[in-house]
Amino acid sequence: MAQPADKKFFENLSGSGKAIGVLTSGGDAQGMNAAVRAVVRMGIYVEAKVYFIYEGYQGMVDGGDNIVEVSWESVSSILQVGGTVIGSARCKAFRTREGRLQAACNLIQRGITNLCVIGGDGSLTGANLFRTEWSGLLEELVKNGKIEPAAAKSHSHLNIVGMVGSIDNDFCGTDMTIGTDSALHRIIEVVDAIMTTAQSHQRTFVLEVMGRHCGYLALVSALACGADWVFIPESPPEEGWEDIMCNKLSENRARKKRLNIIIVSEGAIDCHNNPISSERIKDLVVKRLGFDTRVTILGHVQRGGTPSAFDRILASRMGVECVLALLEATPETPACVVSLCGNQAVRLPLMECVQMTQEVQKAMDERRFEDAVRLRGRSFENNLNTYKLLSHKKAVSELPKSNFNVAVLNVGAPAAGMNGAVRSAVRVGITEGHKMFAVNDGFEGFANGQIKEIKWGDVGGWTGQGGSLLGTKRTLPAKYLDKIADQIRANNINALLVIGGFEAYLGLLELADARGKYEELCIPMVMVPATVSNNVPGSDFSIGADTALNTITDTCDRIKQSASGTKRRVFIIETMGGYCGYLANMGALAAGADAAYIFEEQFDIRELQANVEHLTEKMKTTIQRGLVLRNENCNENYTTDFIYQLYLEEGKGVFDCRKNVLGHMQQGGAPSPFDRNFGTKISAKAVQWISRKLKETYRKGRDSIFANAEDSVCLLGMRRRNLLFQPVVQLKDETDFKHRIPQEQWWLKLRPLMKILAKYKTSYDISDAGQLEHVHVRRPRDAEAGGI
Repeated sequence: MAQPADKKFFENLSGSGKAIGVLTSGGDAQGMNAAVRAVVRMGIYVEAKVYFIYEGYQGMVDGGDNIVEVSWESVSSILQVGGTVIGSARCKAFRTREGRLQAACNLIQRGITNLCVIGGDGSLTGANLFRTEWSGLLEELVKNGKIEPAAAKSHSHLNIVGMVGSIDNDFCGTDMTIGTDSALHRIIEVVDAIMTTAQSHQRTFVLEVMGRHCGYLALVSALACGADWVFIPESPPEEGWEDIMCNKLSENRARKKRLNIIIVSEGAIDCHNNPISSERIKDLVVKRLGFDTRVTILGHVQRGGTPSAFDRILASRMGVECVLALLEATPETPACVVSLCGNQAVRLPLMECVQMTQEVQKAMDERRFEDAVRLRGRSFENNLNTYKLLSHKKAVSELPKSNFNVAVLNVGAPAAGMNGAVRSAVRVGITEGHKMFAVNDGFEGFANGQIKEIKWGDVGGWTGQGGSLLGTKRTLPAKYLDKIADQIRANNINALLVIGGFEAYLGLLELADARGKYEELCIPMVMVPATVSNNVPGSDFSIGADTALNTITDTCDRIKQSASGTKRRVFIIETMGGYCGYLANMGALAAGADAAYIFEEQFDIRELQANVEHLTEKMKTTIQRGLVLRNENCNENYTTDFIYQLYLEEGKGVFDCRKNVLGHMQQGGAPSPFDRNFGTKISAKAVQWISRKLKETYRKGRDSIFANAEDSVCLLGMRRRNLLFQPVVQLKDETDFKHRIPQEQWWLKLRPLMKILAKYKTSYDISDAGQLEHVHVRRPRDAEAGGI
């Protein structure tokens, strides 16, 4: 197939004659193995030699068997393994020039002049120093007779690309570091378990999480579980916090709340930079309030376990980007780090990121805490602002009086995270002075008058619950327009927040179309996307999709384990998604599948035959198992049963076959940390938009709201790097209504990546890659510009 002239494809980049060394350094993090696997396979794919450097910089200094060339199969079955299979160690020797001289000698002997370093800021700073000294080290090695002048000339510069592997998410320049999402999974699993026992005994629990210099884990887990109080180093509590906290805990108990959760970052400090320990907090609560209080220190549990789907996909994307950056590097290119900004992979100068990370610590040391929060980035700042908004109920006298009524409803199929979004909307709405109403059972319930006021305390504990507590239905509003208009008038509803999937989008379009006939519908309306299928136009992500993806990934891990035990077995797994292949494609990438069949990329019998032949070849290697994912509606004729029978027949004598339909388990379960956090923040932003629109469209003379402009019916979605409000009528042109999917989907760009890592020859568009950007320090108001 001819390649478009305006696109840039990586086939034009050759790694022939190049050698890449990959090492993990510093503290381990889940997902490091996924990054190592991606670097190795992408490196081999572009015909470069790839070497493991075992035990981090120590292995580089020691040389010998610590630096080993690897093959494609060397990284099989490591995707789902936590930690790092190539080891990590602190290395004093590398901090000396003698140690770096020996490391350079070991690399030159193997022809390695490209290094992929996976670690924290200390590891990456060390790599940059090594790079700046490289020519001087080579001169010294030639002078000492350790290497030939010709070798020094042919290896005259060292390319460094970093990936940040750190559960603390303490590196500036990236929204998420490899391992952070998995650590949040461990924390939330523990918090959910503790909540049930705390509720039984009316206990207070003080949970200490990791984060010696960064409070990200504590902050996001507090946001995700609705903790009563959180202590983080970037934003210490004000003077007299002891009284304020104890008053809040006792108020919560007075409102019939049976438990209290306090989350403490291990590096928590007060405003005078004195440490605040979990034991100190426990003693304070017991002494002042007499509550039964327990301390749980999570410790290294947070580093352990299998990586989440998010971390596997993030690490795989970063690993491939790392190899591309090394292939494109020149002697003039600064050492860079590949990172995530919104939903986009970017390259940033390594030392700019390190310097900003160090600036945060400096700001905290100098007690410039507002600067510290700002330097952490917009994601951190938005998390903190949202937590403050949702955790503290203001006294009635402190609330603004808006006299507006805002209704919240769920529409479509249930999705994990919906309840957290409703909680966030209700509490932000009350804080803004509105009266909040909950609508049960979607548009059908709306028409039937299933509407009641919902208070602050009614949504307590909702974040961790799956499904839809309000009840949700797929029914569209068109046949109930008379009744819905009557209910809006009867309950004096001034604005509508709809949380749901494609039906919610269609429902808002129908309501917008009916405004000419029903003036009651001329009110601000906003939709927050929530569906496991992730098929809503106008948003890269939907609430619930991450939880479903983790369910698929966990199931695939178990199935792969079964296939590995029995040998020579291929599993065909059917996923949900309607016509949208997001779950199948991203599930395949996260689980290390051999193929994924999706509607968006049509296939025929020849491709099915090629896949069977590919698996037949694979069975001749040491990896004697196969995994194939199929989207439920990818093809009306090539059904799961058909593909299963085909594989069974064509693989006869080579492998046998099994099938598994995952079904509605993908819609169930407790929401993932990502879905809780995303749902909470996006919903809060939606209600703030409603407040602005209500002020803009209020008719003082008539004491009513009249909003009939296009931009008063919006969908709030994440597009690349920002959260954007988009009029639903403008999204019509981007929608394939017949198949209920967006016409363009960002994740299709990652499809070649999945194929490459499964050893298929394919074309990969890297037009978006290769742009080295700069870290910029935002002004205080930039946080409002969008993004999460």
